[in-house]
Amino acid sequence: MPHLPESSAWQNPPSPIAEILDHPNSPAVSISPNDRWLVEFWRPELTSIEALAEPELGIAGFRINPQLRTSARNNPYRKLALRELISPNDRANYPEAHIGKVIALPENARMTNFKWCHSGNLLAFTMVKENGLELWILNAETQEAKPITLAILNATYGSPYRWLDDDRILCKVIDESQGDAPIANPVPAGPIVQENLGTKTPSRTYTHLLKNTHDEALFEYYTRSALEIVDLKTGHRQRIWNPEIIDEAVPSPDKQYLILTTVLRPYSYQLPSGYFPRLIQVITIAGDPVYTVAEVPLIDRLSTKFDSVRTGRRSISWRADQAATLYWVEALDEGDPKKEAPLRDRLSCLAAPFTAEPTVLWESEFRFRRVRWGTETLALVTERWYDDRRKRTWQINPQQPETQPKLIIDRSLEDNYNNPGSPCMTPGPYDWNVLQLTPDGTGIYYYGKGASEAGVHPFLDVRNLEHLEDDAQTKRIWECNDPYYEGITRILTPDASEFILSRQSKTEPANYFWSHDGKLTQLTHYQDPAPQFAGIQKELVTYDRADGVQLSAKLYLPDGYQADRDGPLPIIFWVYPEEFKDAKLAGQITSSHHSFSRPHFTSVLFLLTQGYAVLDNPSMPIVGEGDAEPNDSYVEQLISSANAAIDYVVNRGVASRDRIAIGGHSYGAFTTANLLAHTNLFKIGIARSGAYNRTLTPFGFQGEQRDFWEASDTYIHMSPFTHAAKIKSPLLLIHGGGDSNPGTYPVQTERLFEALKGLGAQVRYVSLPLEDHGYRSREGVGHTLWEMVRWCNLHL
Repeated sequence: MPHLPESSAWQNPPSPIAEILDHPNSPAVSISPNDRWLVEFWRPELTSIEALAEPELGIAGFRINPQLRTSARNNPYRKLALRELISPNDRANYPEAHIGKVIALPENARMTNFKWCHSGNLLAFTMVKENGLELWILNAETQEAKPITLAILNATYGSPYRWLDDDRILCKVIDESQGDAPIANPVPAGPIVQENLGTKTPSRTYTHLLKNTHDEALFEYYTRSALEIVDLKTGHRQRIWNPEIIDEAVPSPDKQYLILTTVLRPYSYQLPSGYFPRLIQVITIAGDPVYTVAEVPLIDRLSTKFDSVRTGRRSISWRADQAATLYWVEALDEGDPKKEAPLRDRLSCLAAPFTAEPTVLWESEFRFRRVRWGTETLALVTERWYDDRRKRTWQINPQQPETQPKLIIDRSLEDNYNNPGSPCMTPGPYDWNVLQLTPDGTGIYYYGKGASEAGVHPFLDVRNLEHLEDDAQTKRIWECNDPYYEGITRILTPDASEFILSRQSKTEPANYFWSHDGKLTQLTHYQDPAPQFAGIQKELVTYDRADGVQLSAKLYLPDGYQADRDGPLPIIFWVYPEEFKDAKLAGQITSSHHSFSRPHFTSVLFLLTQGYAVLDNPSMPIVGEGDAEPNDSYVEQLISSANAAIDYVVNRGVASRDRIAIGGHSYGAFTTANLLAHTNLFKIGIARSGAYNRTLTPFGFQGEQRDFWEASDTYIHMSPFTHAAKIKSPLLLIHGGGDSNPGTYPVQTERLFEALKGLGAQVRYVSLPLEDHGYRSREGVGHTLWEMVRWCNLHL
C-alpha cells in the first residue's frame, strides 16, 4: 500500500531560503533609443498562487486570460523609476543624477508591454485593469505617466500596439460589436472526425490545441481585433481595418504602409495557431490593400528535420535601411532538407509601390537564418545547416546583387572559441536598427562573448569593411578583464569611445557603469539580494572523460568549508546534457567563473545553505561525429560523463561515492531517471518536469530529428520508463500540474510514478497545481525547495 504524505498543504523551505525568496531583486533596466533616459522596472520575482488561478483559457496552442484579453500568466511590473543619463563630465552640475525618480502610478499598478517611441522621450505600456488593458504613456521629460485609452486593447494574439511616430500609435482593439462569449452546448451535435488521406503530416507534441467547433468559436471570439490609429494628443481613434484575427500589423520604416498578417481557416486540431493559414498583405496607413505578399496554407506537411521550412514566401519584413521595401525568403528545395539541392533559399526584395518585379538579392547553399541591413550597398546575411552544425555569413551588395557575395565567416555552430561575435546595430535613417559603422564608414563594430580556454571575456572589435573575412585586420577596442564579468549594453558615441556596460564579479552584483576616457562612472548601486551567499565558494573546474573529451562544471561549496578539515560533503549534481557533432568542441568553456551567482526560483544552489555541495551543470556532451547520431550512444556517453564527474569530486576530497545525488529539470530530469536506471552511482534522484517515455513524443524530441519508426531502438533504449524496474535509489518526482511545454505533459511523470510504485520502488510524486513547466508562484517555488531539502535530508 502506498504511503500517504503527512500533509498536502503548501510548505515553506527552511531558513535562510524563505528569506531569500521574499527579498526584492534588482530591477530590470531599459535605456531609451536617444541614450538620454534609464528606466528601472520593479516587480516581485515570484507571483502568487492566486495570480496563477486567474481565469485562463488554453486555446490553439497558447493560453489567454479571457477577462483581460491578454496572454495568461504574466508577471506585471509594479513600479517604475526614471533617471536622466548625464555625461560623467557634466555630473558635477547634477549631484542627484544617480537617484531615480519613482513615477506616480495608481495603487497596485500592473504594467506590461513596454515600448519606447523612436525619438526616445516617450515610453508606452499597457496598464492592467479589472476589465482589460489600457494604453499608457510615460513622458520622460515631464516624468509623468497617464492613460491614453480605456481598456480597449487586445493582447491575446501578437503585439497589442506599435508606435507610428511620437504623436500616433497603431493599436489592436477589441471588437466592440461582439456579444457574450460562445457557450458550449452540453449535448454533442455529433462525433469529432479527423482524417488523413495518405499525406505525411508529422508533428511534435503540443498542448492546449483546438478540440472541437466550440474551441474554434472561442479562438475567433477572443482573438478578433480591429486596427485603429490613436492620436496621443487628442485621444482620437481612427479605424483603418475592421475586426479579423490579426496576427501582426508592422508599419514600414516611413510609416506609410503596413504588413498586415491575418489568420484564416481551416484550423487544425493537431497543430498550434502558428501553423494555421494566413494572408499576408501590404496595406496603406489608411487601410487600403495594395499588394498581396503571400497566401499561406495550413502548414501541416513539414518533416521533423530542424532545417525544414514551409514553401512559398516566408520571413517577410521591411528592409531597415529603406523607406518601404519588402523583403522575403523562398525555399528552392521545397523546404525539405532531405532533398539534394545545390541551393536552398532565395532572398528577394520589392520596393513601394510594389508594382515591379521582385529583385533577387542572394541565394544560399544552406538554410537562410537572418539578414542585417546596413546601407544601400551593404548587408550581411547568415545561413546555417543543422546536420553538420555549420554556419556562414556573407557580405552582399543589395544595390548591385550581381556582385559576387563575399564569404566573411565560416565556422561550426559548436565552436565558441572562434566565434567573432555579432555586428552591432544602431538606429538608422528611419529609426530601424542597421549595421553600426565607424564614423569614417570603413569598419563595422562587432561585439562578442569572448569564450576561450582562458575564460570568458566579452569584447568589442572593429572589423575592416573591405576585409571583413580577415581577422588580422580586426582591431580590438575593448575587452573585459578578470576579475570581472562585463558586457556592453549601449555604445554612446560614434567612435565607441564611450559606452554603458554592466559589470559584476563573484562578490559584486551586476551594476551599470558609464565608460569614458579610460574611467568608469557608476550609474546604479544595486545591492546583494542574498548576502547569505557571500561566503559561498565557487570554482570553475575541468576534467576529462574516459574517451578524452574535456568536461567542465561549476563546483559550489558551503561558506567556510575546508576539505582537509571537514572531510567529504553530501553533494548533488544538477545536470542537463547537450548534443554535439564534434568531440573536440564539446568541452569548450562558455560561462564565466567571475559572474555573480545567486539562486533564483527553484535553483539547486539553495541547497548550499543546508550544508550540501553542488556540482552545477557538469558537462555531459552527447557526441555523434560524421554520420553517427548522438543519441545512438546516449546512455553510454551519459554514464561516462557521470563517472568522470564523480571521480573528480571524490579525488578532490569534497565528496564520497556513497553520498552523491543526481537531479535536473526537464531534459535534466530525463537524464536523472536514465542515470538511476542504468547505474548505481547515485544514492538519490530529484527529477522535475521531465519526459520519461519517448514513445509519447514519436516525432522527435530535444535534438533528435528522427521519428520513432526511424530509430525505434534508440527511442526505447533512451526511455527510462522502459527500464523503470532497474531504478532502486529513492526518487523524488515533481511536475507542474499545468505543464504546457511540448513533450513534457504531466502524464509523463504520472505514468513513471505508477510504474515505480507498482514495482516497489521508493518514490514520491509531487504535482504542483496551476504551475507550468517552470514554477513561478511563491507557494509552488517554496514548496518545491522544501521537498528538495527534505528528500536530501532523509536519504542523502
